[in-house]
Amino acid sequence: MIKLIFATLVQKNLKITRRYSVKIIKADLSHTDDIARLFDLYRQFYQCEADLPLATEFIRQRLENNESVIFLAQNAQGEALGFTQLYPSFCSVEAVKIFILYDLYVEHNGRQSGIGRKLMQQATDYARENSAPRLDLLTAKDNIPGQKLYEQQGYVKTNEDFYAYSLAIKQN
Repeated sequence: MIKLIFATLVQKNLKITRRYSVKIIKADLSHTDDIARLFDLYRQFYQCEADLPLATEFIRQRLENNESVIFLAQNAQGEALGFTQLYPSFCSVEAVKIFILYDLYVEHNGRQSGIGRKLMQQATDYARENSAPRLDLLTAKDNIPGQKLYEQQGYVKTNEDFYAYSLAIKQN
């Protein structure tokens, strides 16, 4: 499916609007390298060291084992501009299947153009098509642009009464 996005560039107080097409596709193994490049940049955004081989192997395993659903934004030339990754899960309390929107990343030159919004809409549509009543995400407290985007999409903060814990498991 082709989705048109209007990008607004601001240079020296002049607004220039460019129209270009962006295609949002459900990724498969053939997209591993494009997603891995973006995934490596995403990890760097969160202060991880650059490690393209690690990113490539991680993405390849998720796709090969059908452990996640990845949507990829491509421009008219087929260049990857952004992605979102969903993990299937369950809510025991509500006894329902849910999806976790774990990763959302748009390359710097594609930001402020609506790509993130389109990726999130595709994730919402996918969750709905798969009868999931909820799509959850977590974000850093200082990710103000992300929080703004999420709230514009209808997301509501729900975990202010809970703490998030994580246990590192030592491997034998």
